[in-house]
Amino acid sequence: MAQHLVMVAAQLEADDLDAALAHAETAVRRAGRVPAAREALGMVAYRRGDFARALTEFRTARRLSGSSHLLPLMVDCERGLGRSARALDLAASPEAAGLGEEERMELAIVVSGVRRDLGQNDAALLALQIPALRRGPRAGLHRLHYAYADILLDLGREDEAREWFLMAATEDTEQETDAVERLEDLDGIVVMDLGGEEEDDQPDAAGHPPEPTE
Repeated sequence: MAQHLVMVAAQLEADDLDAALAHAETAVRRAGRVPAAREALGMVAYRRGDFARALTEFRTARRLSGSSHLLPLMVDCERGLGRSARALDLAASPEAAGLGEEERMELAIVVSGVRRDLGQNDAALLALQIPALRRGPRAGLHRLHYAYADILLDLGREDEAREWFLMAATEDTEQETDAVERLEDLDGIVVMDLGGEEEDDQPDAAGHPPEPTE
């Protein structure tokens, strides 16, 4: 079972969701009462956009383990199923108070997304104003800072948004977000691929320059 779980992680990293699903389902068949197996199957279903199945597996993993660390993903599954009210209720449940800092940040990002889905942009901004937001640039905060910049931009606060996108870009060493591209858009920088033009400028087989174009 452990080998299948290792393969699930490897196939998810390779973005081979079909292979990851096969390994996860095998792990659950062999050890259905092991929380890690149910969590792995839930993660694969989540990545595939099968939010109903993912939610079922996450609930089972939580029941078996007694841990609520999957709560942000469960809230996002409710969001993916179009059940905004249920998502917000789950996010406000007593279990949320016991989450670690990383999970609290993820939960804030998801809740902010739910509020944006509802057209409540001011509430979406407020949802992100958790203690971790004001700690300055540091590793692990880029997704939170990116989400904050994005909603600021929606609210028309472009200068503030640029500051937060810059912070996210500095922190995001693995380039998980497109913060750099968002900054370029705000600064009016257009990156052009000149590869085709360079090829057109090459001489032909006889060494003659290309004909001028009109």
